[in-house]
Amino acid sequence: MEPVSLITAALVAGAAKTAGEAVQDAYKGLKELIKRKYEEKGKSDFVSTLDKYEQKPEKTKGLLEDELTEAEIDQDKEIMKKVNELQELLKATKSADSTSQKVFNSTFTAEKQAIQQGDGGNQTVNM
Repeated sequence: MEPVSLITAALVAGAAKTAGEAVQDAYKGLKELIKRKYEEKGKSDFVSTLDKYEQKPEKTKGLLEDELTEAEIDQDKEIMKKVNELQELLKATKSADSTSQKVFNSTFTAEKQAIQQGDGGNQTVNM
């Protein structure tokens, strides 16, 4: 994945309302760092692009990627370090979530036979 795509993916994942506190803190740090880097380059209009991306990432991803590339944000070592830190937190959070979920397969017998299978919050009941 290209650096600019890593940045946009990290921004989307970090902005998720379901993200934990550590992920939210890392996301805010990344976002503030990107804003600061833009301001240092004299580009104050970036904030509105980032806000639009948070609200509608599928529609504004191309615009954000273009602006990140144009300002060479994707080549900034400090930003890429923050992106990597956020990705590691996301991986750790996802890993912790998946180990806490129980995978189960059970068969119940009553008047009718039923098989219930599930993985996490998803369940399928066949009767």
